[in-house]
Amino acid sequence: MKQNQKRNRPSFRVYVVEGEGDNAFWTSIGSVWPHDDGEGFNINLTAHPIGSRLVLRKPKDDDREGAR
Repeated sequence: MKQNQKRNRPSFRVYVVEGEGDNAFWTSIGSVWPHDDGEGFNINLTAHPIGSRLVLRKPKDDDREGAR
């Protein structure tokens, strides 16, 4: 992991989403940081889901887990 990833807030959080609509269950499984050159992203996952939908969302101001 690059030094700037350790101190900078991620650009996105990664979630596994199971179900649809109001019945969907969201589980946070990682974070995403842009490359310094703006041409890609580093994705750090704490789990690797099988057969589930992954969703990237911008972190909210009160999102403490994403500020690793």
